[in-house]
Amino acid sequence: MHEDEARPTGGHSHFEVSVTMESQPPPPPPHIVSNGNPRGNPSSSTITDHIPNTKSKHNQDDRRTKSSRLIRSLSNGLRKHSDYVKISVPEGRGNRLPREWWKTGVAFVYALFNLILTTVIITVVHERVPDKSVSPPLPDKFFDYVDRVPWAFTVTEVNGMVLVGLWFIQWLFLKHKSIIGRRCFFMIGTLYLYRCVTMYVTTLPVPGKHFTCAPKLYGDSEGMVWRILGLISGGGLSITGGHLMCGDFLYSGHTVTLTLAYLFIQEYSPKKMWWYVWLCWLLSVVGVVCILIGHEHYSIDVVFAYFVTSRLFWWYHTMANTQALRGASNNYLSRTWWNPVFNFLERNVMATVPCVFSWPVSLPSAWCNINPCERYSMVEGDGNRDQ
Repeated sequence: MHEDEARPTGGHSHFEVSVTMESQPPPPPPHIVSNGNPRGNPSSSTITDHIPNTKSKHNQDDRRTKSSRLIRSLSNGLRKHSDYVKISVPEGRGNRLPREWWKTGVAFVYALFNLILTTVIITVVHERVPDKSVSPPLPDKFFDYVDRVPWAFTVTEVNGMVLVGLWFIQWLFLKHKSIIGRRCFFMIGTLYLYRCVTMYVTTLPVPGKHFTCAPKLYGDSEGMVWRILGLISGGGLSITGGHLMCGDFLYSGHTVTLTLAYLFIQEYSPKKMWWYVWLCWLLSVVGVVCILIGHEHYSIDVVFAYFVTSRLFWWYHTMANTQALRGASNNYLSRTWWNPVFNFLERNVMATVPCVFSWPVSLPSAWCNINPCERYSMVEGDGNRDQ
C-alpha cells in the first residue's frame, strides 16, 4: 500500500488514499481449535465455511483406491488358486446318507436267493456223502483232546437265535437302517454263496459216529423238493427237527451266523454300551466253541468260516468308510469280484454311517415334548473301533 496524496479539502481534513494490490500467495488456512473457530479470531466462523476440505477428500480417495486394490488382489488370488477353495458337491445329492430302500430290497432278494440255493445244494450234496461205515470221520486234533458233549450243539443254536434277535431289534432302532440292512443282506448272501461252492466241490464224511442222516432218495425229485421245503421251514436248525441231512460241513453256517451277528452288533453299537458288546461277544464265542465240543463240524470248518466272515466284513467296511479308497488306482480291494456290487450299493453313501438311533415309527405328537416328534440320540460313530 502506497500513500500518494494527502491534502485538505475545504474545512474538513480529508485524505485520498491510492491502494495498489500486489500478487501474493494466499494465506494459509487458519488453524482450527477445539471449539471449531480459527485460532486467534474466535468470532470469524464464517471464514472456515468457504474453505474446501481438501484433506478429507484426499483421504477418502486414498481409502477407495486401497480398497479397490485389495479387492482386485483377492480376486486374482482366488482365480490363481481356485483348485484349493473349490468344493465339489454333486448336484441333487445334498443328503450324504440317502436311504434308497429299493437297493435294500435288491440286497434282500440277493440274500434270500442264496439262502434257498444253499438248501438246494445241501440236498444235492446229501446224496453224495459216503456212508460212515465205509468212510469213517477224518482225524481232527480238537476231537482227540475233547470228548463230545451231546447238548453242546443246542447251546450253539440257542446262542445264535439270541444274537440274531438282539441284532434285529438293534437294527430296527437305527436311524440309517436302510444302508446297514443292505450291507448285512449282501454279506449274508455272499457268505452263503461261498458256502454253496465249498460244499459242492468237496464233500467231507461225517465228523462223528453219532450222526443220523436221512436216507438217500436216489434221484427222487419230488422227495428232494419236500426236503428243501422242510429245511427252509425249520430255518436250517437241528432243534426244530428240520435238518436231518449231512454233507454241509465245509464250511460251518452256524459259525457264519454267530460271527456276523456279533460283528454288526459291535460296529453299530455305542461305545458306552461296552457291556452289551462284551455280552454278545461271549455268546458268540461260546456258541462257536460248542460247535466243536458237540463234534458237529471239523475244526477246519469253523476256522475257515470265521476267516471268510470276518475278512469280508472288514474289507467291505474299510472301503465303505474310506472315501479315498473308492477311486484310488492302487486300491487292491477294488479287484474283488463283488466290487461292482459294492459300487452299486454304496455309490451315494458319501460319509461314514454314524451310530444314531431313532424310533422305528413316528409317535403321535401328543406323546412328544418337542416338535417334530422324531427325536434322535446321537452316539459316537467313530470308525476306528477295536476289532
